Amino acid sequence: MPFDPFVLARIQFAANISFHILFPTLSIGLCWILLYFRTRFTLSGDKDWEYAYFFWVKIFALTFALGVVSGITMSFQFGTNWPGFMERAGNIAGPLLGYEVLTAFFLEASFLGIMLFGKDRVSNRVHLLAATLVAVGTTFSAFWILSLNSWMQTPTGYTMNEGVMMVQDWWAIIFNPSFPYRFAHMLVASLLTSAFFVAGISAWRVRDRLDGPATRKVLRTGILMAAVLAPLQIFLGDLHGLNTLEHQPAKLAAIEGIWETHSGVGLTLFGFPDEEERTTHMKVEIPKAASVILTHSLNGEIQGLNEFEGEHPPVAIVFWSFRIMVGVGMLMLLVAWYAAWQWWQRREENPLLLTLLSLMTYSGWVAVLAGWYVTEIGRQPWIVYGVLTSQEVVAEHGSGMLLSTLIAYLLLYGFLLVSYLMTLRYLASKPARSLLTLQQKAQEAQTTLGSLHTPQEGL
Repeated sequence: MPFDPFVLARIQFAANISFHILFPTLSIGLCWILLYFRTRFTLSGDKDWEYAYFFWVKIFALTFALGVVSGITMSFQFGTNWPGFMERAGNIAGPLLGYEVLTAFFLEASFLGIMLFGKDRVSNRVHLLAATLVAVGTTFSAFWILSLNSWMQTPTGYTMNEGVMMVQDWWAIIFNPSFPYRFAHMLVASLLTSAFFVAGISAWRVRDRLDGPATRKVLRTGILMAAVLAPLQIFLGDLHGLNTLEHQPAKLAAIEGIWETHSGVGLTLFGFPDEEERTTHMKVEIPKAASVILTHSLNGEIQGLNEFEGEHPPVAIVFWSFRIMVGVGMLMLLVAWYAAWQWWQRREENPLLLTLLSLMTYSGWVAVLAGWYVTEIGRQPWIVYGVLTSQEVVAEHGSGMLLSTLIAYLLLYGFLLVSYLMTLRYLASKPARSLLTLQQKAQEAQTTLGSLHTPQEGL
């Protein structure tokens, strides 16, 4: 039986964005963590922070490179598989993508070289400035991409001219109704993902006694970041949900598995949505809790999926992705607070905690992927919500071509992901100081030797 080309095109784009989002999520958070390490070293002169910086900057560079490469591939898919999108919405999407490329290549890429190779070629303050500009540039790149994505979810500031979307108000386009919530939610998600990432790898290194004080300082940094960011992310997620209820009620109904519009809606913890029978089987719910959370009223009314028949997303995948995201998020909160309590008790190196943190290294990736599935699949059948459907903009390719390229993408991305993880394991098995360049080690040795031969006072 031949595959549906439209479905294959969607799966191909989903595979691409699923692979791509892993790396910007980490690089956005890691660049700010690196800036913190570099600032601590510049202000204190503590070599542990320098060792930590040069250990993690290598991981950041690898992560950044994979994010750029996969992002370019994803951009090509707009032209190859979804040409109608740029034909109909290119007046808006094109400039926003251009601004993202401008900040990525002219700000991030330019100063990344100084971050990586400028240690003994520029002063400490210039090196710190380079790290600052890379962090700011990475965040600006996310700003433009999330502005475009948010506009596709809640389009404003445009007019239609013979089926083509034209710019009416750039301010309304960039700062569309869902953008502030999505940008804040994603920025904190990146920082939280990176906090668990550095804490998890550091915990593994401490547990296996691979390093000394530098790794312990990184471990504490990751723990404290996670303890603060996890509850903040839950709060931002709640605000984002309220915004979704207002602007994308069909997505919200799919998230909660609500079929009929009614008041006093229960919060479904578990169940099996059935689109054919328009019901959720084996439902376990907290009475009226959804109405309380979403409308702040015991008897608040929430629209059901039957109000949007033919114009709502696939329910099961959105329903379960949301619960995976929330479940992992709550687990991250519990582990982060337990780790912070252990740190307060000066027991952050106990074996149970180190094992827990090691197991949670990639937990942020799981939560982010699940969250993006809720966001992107929850927008369907629209590519620009309420204006333009995905079916209207897909290219007319044969299923054979799409299937073969999908398999090629999956094999390539699988190879790259395994290679990335193997490289991480290799780097994590090395003491931080061993990853300094020969020039850096020579300068450090010269500084140490000079201090030993400094004449003592009175001699």
